[in-house]
Formats: sequence, structure tokens, C-alpha cells
Amino acid sequence: MFSDKNTEQKWLSFKMILNHYCSQFIPLIRKSRSVKNHPMWLNSEVKKLIGKKRKAFKKYKSEGTVAAFNEYKHYNKCCKTAIRKAKIENEERIAAEAKTNPKKFFKYINSKKMQVEGVAPLSYNNNMVTADTEKADVLNQFFSSVYTVEEPVGQVSPNSFTVASAPTTQWLAQDMVLKGLHTINVNKAPGPDGIHPRVLRELGAELQWPLFLIFSDSLSSGMVPSDWKKANVTPIFKKGIRSQPGNYRPVSLTSVVGKLFEGLLRDHIQNYVVENGIMSSNQHGFMKDRSCQTNLIAFYDEVSKKLDSGDAVDIIYLDFAKAFDTVPHKRLLSKLRSIGLSEVVCTWIENWLQDRVQRVVVNGTFSTWSKVLSGVPQGSVLGPLLFNLFINDLGEGIMSNVSVFADDTKLCRPVNSIQDVTSLQQDLDQLAIWAAKWQMRFNVDKCKVMHLGCKNMQAPYNLNGTALGKSIMEKDLGVLVDNKLGCSKQCQAAAARANKVLSCIKRGIDSREEGVILPLYRALVRPHLEYAVQFWSPVLKRDIIELERVQRRATKLVKGMESLGYEERLAKLGLFTLEKRRLRGDMITMYKYIRGSYNNLSNVLFTSRSFQRTRGHPLRLEEGRFHLNIRKGFFTVRAVKFWNSLPESVVLADTLYSFKKGLDGFLASEGIHGYGR
Repeated sequence: MFSDKNTEQKWLSFKMILNHYCSQFIPLIRKSRSVKNHPMWLNSEVKKLIGKKRKAFKKYKSEGTVAAFNEYKHYNKCCKTAIRKAKIENEERIAAEAKTNPKKFFKYINSKKMQVEGVAPLSYNNNMVTADTEKADVLNQFFSSVYTVEEPVGQVSPNSFTVASAPTTQWLAQDMVLKGLHTINVNKAPGPDGIHPRVLRELGAELQWPLFLIFSDSLSSGMVPSDWKKANVTPIFKKGIRSQPGNYRPVSLTSVVGKLFEGLLRDHIQNYVVENGIMSSNQHGFMKDRSCQTNLIAFYDEVSKKLDSGDAVDIIYLDFAKAFDTVPHKRLLSKLRSIGLSEVVCTWIENWLQDRVQRVVVNGTFSTWSKVLSGVPQGSVLGPLLFNLFINDLGEGIMSNVSVFADDTKLCRPVNSIQDVTSLQQDLDQLAIWAAKWQMRFNVDKCKVMHLGCKNMQAPYNLNGTALGKSIMEKDLGVLVDNKLGCSKQCQAAAARANKVLSCIKRGIDSREEGVILPLYRALVRPHLEYAVQFWSPVLKRDIIELERVQRRATKLVKGMESLGYEERLAKLGLFTLEKRRLRGDMITMYKYIRGSYNNLSNVLFTSRSFQRTRGHPLRLEEGRFHLNIRKGFFTVRAVKFWNSLPESVVLADTLYSFKKGLDGFLASEGIHGYGR
């Protein structure tokens, strides 16, 4: 099948044969073209009963007999019973899949709405564009307008790395392909090549060998099939006025097979980067064992320490304009070569970045294809790692504390004198020089400075000559942070988001069974109340009550629980208060820092206490001193005391699973139960 063919020809042969057999042996469901779609719960049994009910009604209207009326009543009753049963079964399926496939729930809720949400008529050249084709072209034109036209590289060159080990060249294996096929998410949509992920996953054993041959040939030749360079872009409304193209963000769908190979290559590059310590310790985005929460804890631990010691602190929040879309390709490749990646890999990535095209899809209508001139491909698996490597040297030469999550960058330093302010401004100037060198742009209007501390001088700062706006509150990685480091606003926002989803469940779900309401609450509501909560855990009673009120409402939705007290409802449902869940979450996070996957971050945050065999366990930590309540309530201070009180058998657990099991046993013995759900 593949003899005497290049990579492109091998791929086209594979795709043609696969599509041929798919069309022959896989039945297709034709979507109804009618304006009104059938409800998701409508099944064949209900359809039959509806047909019989209509037939019986016509018979009664024509005959008018008691027998005909009784027959109609019988089928009407059967129909109502079947509909009720079908709705419950459908909602049980939605609830069971809510954690892994939340889209299904929101699709079900949206199907009940009268209005259809999508791309509204768009404003373009003082006219309103209403046709789907025209809307797709307008959006495609806007999405393409942000690309960077790269200037000659000239003398621009990154610093070279001295690596401990050279990258391996023979790293791709057939079993890696099979493993990748078996882990494909079948709920994702196919890319422009039309190959569905379920087909790839179900036929993994049969497809592993031809795909391994294609992947190997693509890597060795540096040739990437053109299908892997195409993207279907779905516009998603963000906020603001719906008629403005700038208020839509692009979500790209690329080839599933292409993404499979990208994932294998990403893992190879990631292993090389980790083994050689190439990635900056300031970067938390798209990194194994790092998250938004680790970023927030590490950065604001330093800020809260300085404030507690009486220092004034200035934080500068920086925002890159269209960061992922504007990465210049030649400059990116120069950085990849500078870290010692093999030429085979660099050549493949270079070809992968070239000649990429995209089209926008609106209601099944396509725009024309347009070229992608810059950026790491949206919707790709490899793109985030490449972006991290591109901005890896962002903090070089910066004296202030720098923290990065993908393109979200912030820096801070104590500002107790004019010299401190000058130093922070010099760091800003250094970042502006870096951005100009690598053709990245800051969105200065969105860059802000926050002044903290009662003795703060409120000094002005500028970026590229433009004064930065002052802010008393910023949303940092999804968490509201104010200039007092309080968490009340974040508690209010989290409760509001959770209540919004809970209201969707209340209005959109007919069933009130525990097996439906509880999985939906755990999968879709509670995460809003516990996102990065170890960073912003509330300390004020009113904030604790505000969060708890959401769970009170949720438990009352369950059938038979309406008249019971809150504690009794929790006991019957196997739940516990959010406050005590946060305590358990604190201990799990502590284990990750001290013994688990966050261990490389712990030295900066915690200090070990000398072990006394007569008291406590060998992993006890120093309990930090504090003057201010913001420091007292910060994770790295508040969690230490309870951590030190844990038994040795719990903290020395070999795995996170065994730690959780031991922790739950200890908490139960202390009278704290109910963590199973």
C-alpha cells in the first residue's frame, strides 16, 4: 500500500482506504433538516406511542364512541408514562457523563431554550452581515488580521543552552502509537480530514502499524501531510456586543491523526526539556505537576510575606496581545535549535508551521481558506509547549519576582524607596526590549499596576512610554485578587457562578432523583466553589456561609430532602460541609508539596523542622510567624499546623492514594467524616 510513496501520498492512501471502509460498514445518522429538532429524550418507544395516540384520537373524533375515547385515554396515559421514563433515563445518562462530557448537559439545557445562540449578524464596513457564508468570511478576515509579518531575523539570536544529554533520535515506537490511539477522546469532533476519533480508537490495533509507518516517514523526511496543516475554526462569543467580530474567539479543530503524532512528539520534547532542566522555574502553564493553583500560591506567598513584614509591594500584571497567534516562526525555530533539539525534530516542526491554512465554520457553512502566517497553531497539541519554549527566556535579567502561566505574566517587588520603584521600572523596560526583539506586543491598555501596603508610594509606571493604569482588583488566572489580598470578592464571584449552573440544573432537569442531581452538582457546580481554593480559602464567617449556601440549595433539590435540616441532608447524601472539604484539600495539597508531584516547589515555600523522635513525625514543618491576618490565613501558614498534627503513618504514605486513605481514616477518628463524595 505504501511502497514507493512519499509521506503525503502514504497519508492520502491511508485516508482513502479508511474512508472507503467507513462508508461501507459504519451506518450514518442523518440529521433532520427540519427547523424544530427532536428532544434528546425522544426514543423509538415514545414515537410509537405518540403515533398510536394520534391514531386513537382521530378514531375517536370520527366515531365519537365511548370505546374509542377509552382507547385514546389509554394511549394518552401510556404516552405520558413513557415520556416521563424517557426523560429520567436521558437525564441519568447526562448526569453519569457530566464529569467527562459536560457539553452534553449544556446541549440538553440549550435545546430547551426558545432562542438559538450562535453568531449574530455582524457589523462590517458600516453594514450588517446576515448570511452565514458572509459571516464566516468576515470572521476569518478578522482572525487572520492579527498575524505577525516576520521581520528578517538578522542578528537576533537566543542564548544557547548547555545540556547534560543529547536528544535521542530513535524514539518513536509502534506501541506508543497504539497507546495514543487507545487514549483518544471520542467525544471530540473530527478535523477537516473527516476522520472521526471513535473510528481511530475502536480500530487502534488494526491502524497502529500503517500509522506508525506514516509517522516514522513524516519525521525522518520532515514532510507533514497537508491535511495536518488545516483547521476548521468555530467562532465562540466571549462578551460584549455580539455584532462585533472582535468579541468572538477562534476555536480550531485540526486532524485527529495529526494531533496524535503531535502528542507523541510533545512527550519526546517534554522529556528532553525536563531531563536537562531547560524550562524556567517561573513557568507553571502547560507543565506537568503545575497548575494555576501552584502559580498563585508561589507568587502570592512572596507578596504576603513582604506585606506581613511591613513592606509596600507593587504588582504589575502584563498582557500580551494575541500571544499565541503572533509568535514569529523563524524566531521560534531559532530558540528550538538553541536548546539542542535534534535537527530532525526542528525540520519537522518547521514544515508543520509552514503553509498552514484555516477556514471559519458558521452553521455548517465554510469561509474560504486563508493562510496562517504566524503563531503556534490554535487547537494543536504541540503548540502550548512550543509557546512555553518561545517565552522561556522572558525573565532573564529581571531582578523582580516574575511568575508566568503560559502568556499570563506578572512581576512584583517591595517598593520602600525611590530606588525600588526605579528598579521595577527598569525591569519593565527590559521586558519591553525583549518583546520588541522577538516581535511580541504588549496590550498596554490591559496591563495594570496594583499597589499594596498602607505605606505604598503609589508610584507611576510606564510600558513603552505609555502610563500603566492602576487597579485595586484583578482577575488572576480566574481568581479575583484585590489590593488587600482579601478573598470576599472571589467568594462572591465563585458563589455566583455556581448558583448560575445550579439554576440551570433546577430549571432544565426534570428529575429530582439523587442519582441525577448529585452527580450534576459534583461535576458542574462544586468545581466553581473549589477551583484553586487552597489559594483563596475564605477565613471570614460571612464568606464561609456564602459558599456553603450554594451546597444548601443543591441538597434541597434532591427528592425527599426538602424538609430535612442541612446536617441531616448531608449525612443521608454522603456529603460534608465545604469547609471541611477544604481542610482535606489543604492536606492533600501539602502532601503533593512535601512528598508528591509538587516536591520541587516546596523548598521555597516551607522550612523543615528538626525531627525530635519523642514528638510528631519526621516531616514536620516550621510554623511561620505572622503579624497580619492575610498571612495567617495564607495556605503556606494555615495548613502547616494541621499537617504537623497528622500521624507518621499518614504523612509517610508512598502514594497519593494511600495518603488519602490514611488521611480519611485519621479525620474520621477525629470526628470528621463524609469525604467519600
